[in-house]
Amino acid sequence: MTLTLTGCGSGSGGGGVTLSLIAADYGDSKANSSQRYWDDLVRAFEEQNPGIKVDVKVYSWTDVDKKVEELVDAGKAPDMAQIGAYADYAARGKLYSADDLLSIPVQADFTPSLAQAGEYERRQYGMPFGASTRRLFYNKKLFTAAGITAPPQNWNDIVSDAQALKAHGVKIPFALPLGPEETQAETLEWMLAGGGDYTDQIGKYTINSPENVKAFEWLQKDLVGKGLTGGDPAKLNRGDAFAGFAAGDVGMLNGHPTLMKQAEAKGIDYGTVELPGTNGKAKATMGVADWMMAFKQNGHRAQVGKFLDFVYSQKNVLKFSADYNLLPVTTSASQAMLADDRFGKLHGFLNQLPNAHFYPADKTSWPLVSKTIKSRMGAAVGPQGNPSATLTDIQNTAETADNSAE
Repeated sequence: MTLTLTGCGSGSGGGGVTLSLIAADYGDSKANSSQRYWDDLVRAFEEQNPGIKVDVKVYSWTDVDKKVEELVDAGKAPDMAQIGAYADYAARGKLYSADDLLSIPVQADFTPSLAQAGEYERRQYGMPFGASTRRLFYNKKLFTAAGITAPPQNWNDIVSDAQALKAHGVKIPFALPLGPEETQAETLEWMLAGGGDYTDQIGKYTINSPENVKAFEWLQKDLVGKGLTGGDPAKLNRGDAFAGFAAGDVGMLNGHPTLMKQAEAKGIDYGTVELPGTNGKAKATMGVADWMMAFKQNGHRAQVGKFLDFVYSQKNVLKFSADYNLLPVTTSASQAMLADDRFGKLHGFLNQLPNAHFYPADKTSWPLVSKTIKSRMGAAVGPQGNPSATLTDIQNTAETADNSAE
């Protein structure tokens, strides 16, 4: 596999080098651990590139970001890391850019919205690895039993459908997981549904915009206040909400492709639709991407580039996506998935990816802002909550962090 690397002085990529990669585990058991995916991929790569060995260590999502942080801080950065955030390392000058590493056809194959989300100061350092979008899931059996004939298209439909489900005895008509596990995701989904976002088009935080305030005041009054969330959203985590849907206790919730496998394993007959907005479909859905990055410290630019060109081949991207119910991050693999009826249930999620909105992961302030959202937004929609004041507090925190990072 001979590939032309961009950038000068990249060399031939041989010479008996062992590359190190720290990667996240997308599996939910030893049988489908990401270690198996990487072992197979590395075996095939090493057969074609006898001068390059690759050592992959897989860690749980709970541990992987911290592990990489510890190695970097100790001066022992891996050659590559596949984790949740890249901006801080890019800001500190520790990463190769994508165009330092990848052949032109491979770099050009990234889905444009994902490539852009991987940019820091307009240069791509984060190479997307796994991606997903969000849709509203609904339990068809519970809908039919409650006399609901169509899934919700707007916020009024959500309320009337949730009231019908509640009247029929459904335990959680609409699951609203604003517990600390993934509050920042659920928050962004409702911002987008209401016409808002975390930032504007030039990257300025807009957390307390009128659209965002209106969205969370609506959630507080019309969903939580009417007893349609089955309890306190601040105490409901995403994992528990997904488990509740798979158990048949939840009528509706926002979810990503992983929930399909969970629901099917428990025999739940479900449907998905684009996120409902105030007066129709939401302006956009939320997209999430995890990131591959390459550290400069060990100087293996040519060898890393050759390996990543192999990682991002259509065949390997499609296999990873199929194994873990994720969306391909390249145009070629996306087209292959859309052309294959085996992946029919993923097509709705995949069609939304080009226009999806992502976390402002290019901001070094984002980890602090995300942490603040996790600790505050659940209580904001509770009986004693004040969405406007909470969003303004978070906006002030975000602006201070953003200004100090400049």
